[in-house]
Amino acid sequence: MIPLCALDELPEGTSRGFQLGALKLLVVKHQHKPFVYHNQCPHLGIPLEWEKDQFLDPSGSMIQCANHGALFVIDTGLCVAGPCSGRKLQPVPCFVNGNQLLIESKFTPT
Repeated sequence: MIPLCALDELPEGTSRGFQLGALKLLVVKHQHKPFVYHNQCPHLGIPLEWEKDQFLDPSGSMIQCANHGALFVIDTGLCVAGPCSGRKLQPVPCFVNGNQLLIESKFTPT
């Protein structure tokens, strides 16, 4: 397991980016649960944010690609608006141990 951060470092309704070597991840804490995805737009294959840790739309209820405005459901990664509609962000298996957010060490993006 690879530790990402302490859960209390992620306030409810916020997002944060992580880089582990070449692997770019995004984490959103939504309804008191962390959701981890590979930080790559399914449409263009580029990172989703323009500014550091800014992955959410203005309402804070969807993940938004800053490059073309695609909107993704936080808890499923499903794109519901934009040029990649119907496609999904690639989830990263995550686990909580006490206050620590961890990902599986064998995760590799497809």
